[in-house]
Amino acid sequence: MDILNNLFWLFLLLSFLSPLLQRQMLALARARSLQTLERRRGSRLITLIHRQEAVALLGLPLSRYIDIDDSEQVLRAIRLTDPQLPIDLVLHTPGGLVLAAEQIAEALLRHSAKVTVFVPHYAMSGGTLIALAADEIVMDANAVLGPVDPQLGQYPAASILKVLEQKPIEKIDDETLILADQAKKALVQVKAVAKNLLRKHLEETQAETLAHRLSQGTWTHDYPISAEEARAMGLPVSTAMPPEVYALMELYPQPRGNRPSVQYVPLPYRREEHRPR
Repeated sequence: MDILNNLFWLFLLLSFLSPLLQRQMLALARARSLQTLERRRGSRLITLIHRQEAVALLGLPLSRYIDIDDSEQVLRAIRLTDPQLPIDLVLHTPGGLVLAAEQIAEALLRHSAKVTVFVPHYAMSGGTLIALAADEIVMDANAVLGPVDPQLGQYPAASILKVLEQKPIEKIDDETLILADQAKKALVQVKAVAKNLLRKHLEETQAETLAHRLSQGTWTHDYPISAEEARAMGLPVSTAMPPEVYALMELYPQPRGNRPSVQYVPLPYRREEHRPR
């Protein structure tokens, strides 16, 4: 009985420690991967990767976005980097707080050495704003950027202003009028930030035109801007993604539920090896 009791408590202890050990191993693997890529490229590597995360023991998905904590950490990493040392930023995010994204973008813009942003899958909204500050944007051939038009709560700022055009002002409630005032200011502010970043790549008139196109509600907020379209806009886009960036992304796995929605054999397949038999 004592043996069974001891085994039971040992099992509970291992069950408790196992996730902690796994997290530590994953953190070490990430650190090694970062250092390997830094040595290869002679740069400071920063990651800004937002996955869904599990909440405590409930297993509920919690979406992550660019926030003030992110900007504080990225700005600290930039401050700790010699101005003459290149910076590489791996960016994987749905966007987030405009203030935080603007802080990161402006800090990257002021960095003297080359700044490269890697987008292995997507960098939408505030993520795109950050990417505009880079000297080079390296995208996977299937990765996307997105518009940077501001959102007020659940509504696009540009769409809120449309209400003023479509209804007499006496038929618009006070709350909508207040939102429209905020929307107008937000559109002006974000366009100014985008234009300032785009001056790095484009002439004044081109920067003005593209900033307007990206920030003033030309598309829906989730419109995917491909590498080809971004390049046609005049952005410094490359699709020469280093394999090490994909390997690094594997160390930031999406939390698993009870049943994975995507499954495949995680090995490279070649046609010669997989002909029908």
